[in-house]
Amino acid sequence: MARVTFDITMSLDGFVAGPNMTPDEGLGEGAEHLHDWAVATAAWNKEHGRTAGEDNVDSQVVEESTRNVGAHIMGRRMFGGEGPWDNPAWGDQPWQGWWGDEPPFRKPVFVLTHHPREPLVKGETTFTFVTDGIESALEQAQAAAGDKDVAIAGGASAAQQYLKTGLLDDFQVHVVPQILGKGVRLFEDLGPEPPALETVRVLHSPAVTHLRYRVVR
Repeated sequence: MARVTFDITMSLDGFVAGPNMTPDEGLGEGAEHLHDWAVATAAWNKEHGRTAGEDNVDSQVVEESTRNVGAHIMGRRMFGGEGPWDNPAWGDQPWQGWWGDEPPFRKPVFVLTHHPREPLVKGETTFTFVTDGIESALEQAQAAAGDKDVAIAGGASAAQQYLKTGLLDDFQVHVVPQILGKGVRLFEDLGPEPPALETVRVLHSPAVTHLRYRVVR
């Protein structure tokens, strides 16, 4: 059965990004090493057209997390931080996002935003900008994904919105032994009655602990 899920890396003290995101530091200050564990895997490198990396439990987790995804949803900051619609000093042209000319998604991506714009095609990825809410974005993503999963690509705000509104089926958090001290927390703003969770699986390596949870309805 197709799922709505997310898969995200978090510091030991609960942050998925550092403060003060800029074009040069898309993850914010101090967070550049959060995803070192994934970059070191064979599966991540294969997704990026490379033949490097280790084939270990971390690599198996990366491969599994991308295997059945048919579409992605992301927040505007995940797409491109504080773009020109927020900060005119970044320029007059529509902000093209963090992802370069060949984004790694190669599937439809639906971006949650309040700023309408035409779809953006980058390589094999089409970014569609959704201005009428998370339910609309999910409906469009599910239509595009067919019988495959819809993955909430991030960031924290998008994950929180789908989690607290009961639209999420399960999720996986990769906890790395790094303390950021400040930044963007994953589990904030979940309302007075946070969702109940069931632990599905725990895996680990020296670099990271993988925690999968099911949302109990």
